[in-house]
Amino acid sequence: MTTTQEFLGNNEFTINNQTVSESCPSNIALIKYWGKYDNQIPANPSISYTLNHCKTNTTMEFLADEPFSVQTFLAGNEEVKFAEKIEKYFKNIEQYLPWVLKGKYIIRTENTFPHSSGIASSASGFGAIAKCLITLDETFSGVTSEEESVRKASFLARLGSGSACRSLYNGLVVWGESQVRGSSDLFAVQYPNDEIHEIFKNFNDWVLLIHEGQKSVSSTVGHGLMNTNPYADRRFQEARENFGPMKEILANGDLQSFIKLVEHEALTLHAMMMMSDPAFILMKTGTLEVINKIWDFRRETNLPLFFTLDAGANVHLLFPNDGSEEKIKSFIETELLQHTQNNGVVKDFMKF
Repeated sequence: MTTTQEFLGNNEFTINNQTVSESCPSNIALIKYWGKYDNQIPANPSISYTLNHCKTNTTMEFLADEPFSVQTFLAGNEEVKFAEKIEKYFKNIEQYLPWVLKGKYIIRTENTFPHSSGIASSASGFGAIAKCLITLDETFSGVTSEEESVRKASFLARLGSGSACRSLYNGLVVWGESQVRGSSDLFAVQYPNDEIHEIFKNFNDWVLLIHEGQKSVSSTVGHGLMNTNPYADRRFQEARENFGPMKEILANGDLQSFIKLVEHEALTLHAMMMMSDPAFILMKTGTLEVINKIWDFRRETNLPLFFTLDAGANVHLLFPNDGSEEKIKSFIETELLQHTQNNGVVKDFMKF
């Protein structure tokens, strides 16, 4: 079992001015992570698809001869509050990167997807920052193996944003101790490729932008409300139990069972929000209208269009590239786009 002790940094290092650039995609969870313990330990394991197009591109300039500070720019605009958040994050990870507070950082970051689009920018953002830090660490302290580098980047990304640890790998990714070999609460691991049926290796994810504004309740607050949710323990147990059926489904290619489990997980996530104290609802009218239309469409056509939801109102439309995708795309454009705020949709996919 891996422990945090194994990630402690090397105190022998030489630092100098460096500029590094990294890119990291976002991900969408299928079995949801909602609720955590101290030090970003998940209350239950999760599994996600890593997206292909929706990424954060980050350039990190490190100035070794200046006092520690962080300056951040998002799409060219300076973001002071984000800089304060990153400063706090760097202070929290100093025990793993002993050089991290010994200079000034200028961080420039851009997303390939719209802000507030229901795509986890914290996951891709902290993933990209963690990759930059590992690149710097290997420059200062010595290069490690690629496997070790990715694992440490996943470990560090988790401490910034829990789900970010899953964005360091392609394909299907697991975070949290579970029935998947090598899984850990401390970092994510790639789901074994040889245990995945071909139908799940070429999937579309079109995100309908039902609501493009700020969420009424942040994910951080939502996670915290699980601490007093009377249904939390049962939810955590259910998520762990769902890994058994999910492993069988991924191996045998049972698409109908996959649809049922993924939609159930999405609705359970939002049910937990409604049963919090105070209760809150992040879905909008358009979210429910889209869900009902998807169900009607599937009943009428038997085509594999289904949904998942993140902690927000926007709908991730999932469907495989199995020969039926053109009919599904036509239905989305003619029947579902009308429920978005500005005819907004982000078209992505997972292929591995």
